[in-house]
Formats: sequence, structure tokens, C-alpha cells
Amino acid sequence: MNNQLGKIGEDLATNYLKKKKYKIIEKNFRIQNGEIDIIAIDKKTLVFIEVKTRSSTIFGTPFEAITPRKINFITRTAEYYKSTHNDLPELLRIDAIAIIINPQENTNIIEHIENIN
Repeated sequence: MNNQLGKIGEDLATNYLKKKKYKIIEKNFRIQNGEIDIIAIDKKTLVFIEVKTRSSTIFGTPFEAITPRKINFITRTAEYYKSTHNDLPELLRIDAIAIIINPQENTNIIEHIENIN
């Protein structure tokens, strides 16, 4: 994926989540074999958010890029993160945000699915 497109998508997702009153606590958390794009708190739930950004759907939707294997990596990374941050909510959730950026029309489509696992 184009890193610049991904960064723009993550920034759009962060702004979207802030408008929905999510508290962003970390971005781009990485461990070996795992990365979580955005970690946030939604009310009393710790949320791990995978963001997929595309400029078209020619090769499939952004959600189609979130494979069961990818969800497994996110789950393991989330469990590690929670085990090293004891002061966070006990309830956990994995969300996905799909963004399609259309620079020709200067539009962005943002879709958010809660609890994808």
C-alpha cells in the first residue's frame, strides 16, 4: 500500500473517531508480527482499530483486505497491549474503518464496523 495514502487514511479515521467522542490513546502500535493502527477508548471499552484506505475498489473494498489472518495478528497484538497497560478498561473490542479517497472528486467515504472479530 502507498504509505502516504495510508497515513492520510489514518488521519481521517482519527478525526472521524474524535467526532464520535472516542479518546485516542495511541497510533501505530507495533510489536513483532503485529501492528494496530489506532487504539482508543469508547465509553468504557478499549478499542483496537484497523484502518484500510484505498483510492478505488478496482481490487476490492478496503474491508476485503482485512483477512482472518490479519484479525488474528490484531487480536494477539491487542492482548499483548492490554497485558502491558493495566490501567485501561477491561472490555475489549476490535473495529475496522474503511476509507475510499477519491482525489478527482475531492471526496472521502468512511465506513466503520464495530466488533469485527
